[in-house]
Amino acid sequence: MSSICFYFQVHQPSRLRHYTVFDSNWDYFDEHKNASICRKVANKCYLPTNRLLLETINRFDGKFRIAYSITGTLLEQFERYSPEVLSTFDALAHTGCVEFLAETYYHSLSFLYSRNEFAEQIQKHIDAIKYYFGQTPRVFRNTELIYNNDLAAYIESMGCFDAIITEGADHILGYRSPNFVYKPLGCDKLKLLLKNYSLSDDIAFRFSNRDWAQWPLTADKFANWINNVNGNGTVVNLFMDYETFGEHQWEDTGIFNFMRHLPEEILRHPDNNFKTPSEVVKAYDTIGTIDVPHIISWADTERDLSAWLGNAMQSNAIHELYRLEHRIKQTGDERLISDWRKLQTSDHFYYMCTKYFSDGDVHKYFNPYDSPYESYINFMNVLDNVQRRCADTGNITEKKSQEINKTKSDGGNSCSEPQQFPGLLKEKIAGNLKIIESKNKNLTDLQATDKTV
Repeated sequence: MSSICFYFQVHQPSRLRHYTVFDSNWDYFDEHKNASICRKVANKCYLPTNRLLLETINRFDGKFRIAYSITGTLLEQFERYSPEVLSTFDALAHTGCVEFLAETYYHSLSFLYSRNEFAEQIQKHIDAIKYYFGQTPRVFRNTELIYNNDLAAYIESMGCFDAIITEGADHILGYRSPNFVYKPLGCDKLKLLLKNYSLSDDIAFRFSNRDWAQWPLTADKFANWINNVNGNGTVVNLFMDYETFGEHQWEDTGIFNFMRHLPEEILRHPDNNFKTPSEVVKAYDTIGTIDVPHIISWADTERDLSAWLGNAMQSNAIHELYRLEHRIKQTGDERLISDWRKLQTSDHFYYMCTKYFSDGDVHKYFNPYDSPYESYINFMNVLDNVQRRCADTGNITEKKSQEINKTKSDGGNSCSEPQQFPGLLKEKIAGNLKIIESKNKNLTDLQATDKTV
C-alpha cells in the first residue's frame, strides 16, 4: 500500500523598501510592493488552487487529503491585503481533510542562532494556527526543511510534536528509500518524514520544461510512477512550494488540469490512498533510524545552508542581527521587536546569495534587488537604524527607571527637573568645559606658532 502525502509550503516575506543611510524613519517595509505581490499571487495561485483542492476534497468525499504550512508573515499579509484567501483556507480547514503544520512564525533561521527565539517563534505560530484555523499542530517543519539530529532532539524535548519533516537527501539515505517512516537518531517518540524530492520536483520544477525527457507530464503518467512504489514503500511524501501552482508553473502549462485529474488517477489503484502527515505517523511504524549530524535543507542542488549563509555578506548580516536580540527584547518595545523579527525572515539572506549557476533562476523569484550586494547594503542600512532605535529606547527605559528610583528615594518628589536629570546636567557642563579647554589649547598653539614665525 502507498499513501500519498501532499504538503504545501505557503510563504511570502515582508520585503524591505529602498532604505539609505540618509533615512531615519521606522518605515522599513515596502507595503505597496508587499500588497501588490500578495494580491498578484493570491489571484494566480492561492485562490484558484484553494478552490480547486476544496472542490477535489468534496468530489472524493474526503478521500483526498493534504497539509499546509503557512508562515506568520503571510498570514498577516492575507489579513491585511487578501482576506478572501484566509476565508478559502478556513473552508479547507473545516473539511477535516486538511492539516496545518507548525514552523517558525517569521520563516527564520533562529534555530541556528537562538534557541530561545526559536521556541518563542514556534509558540507564536502555534497560537496563530489555533486562532485562524482552530487546529493545534502536531507535526513540525523547520524553515526550508533545515534539519539535523540536534533539531530533532530539541523538537522532541518540547513535548508537543509527534513528527518532523525534512528533505530526503541522497547523502543521508544512502541505499535506503524516502518512502518509509523513520526515527531521528537519539529520539524515542518523534518520527521523521522524508520528502521524495525526485517525484516532488517533477511537479514543482520540471513540469513545464520542454527539454525534460518526460515532458509532458500527465496525471496518468505520474500516477503510474506512484503505483511503482507499491511493495517498495509505504508513503510518498510530495512536499513543495504552494506557488508551484499558477506562479512558478503558470496556468497555461496545464498545471491546474494536472492537479484536477491526479487524485482520480492515483485512486484508481486500490492500494493507494491520501493521508496527512499526522495520519501517516499514526498509520505506519518506523523501519529504522536516520542519522543527520550535519545540517541539511531542501534548497538548491547542495541541500545545505549555502543559499543563506554561503558568503561573507550573509554571515555578517545575520550575526549582527542576532547580536541585538538581548538588547531588543530588553526594551519591551513591541514594534521594535516585531521589526527585528521580520528582519529574521530567511528571504532577506537568500537575496544576498551570490550563487548564480544551476540555481540562479530560482534565486530570482520575487527578488526585489538587482544584485546581492544591493540587498546587503539595504539590509544593513535598516539594521543600523534598528540598532539606533534600540539604543535610544534602552536609554529612555533606563532614564525612566532612574527617575522612578529617584522619586522613591525623595519621598515622591518628582517636580524638580534638576533632581530628575543630575547626570545629564553634569555631562553637559563637563562637555562644555572640554570644548572651552580645547578652544583655549588651540588658541595657545596658534599664538605659539605666530611667535615662532
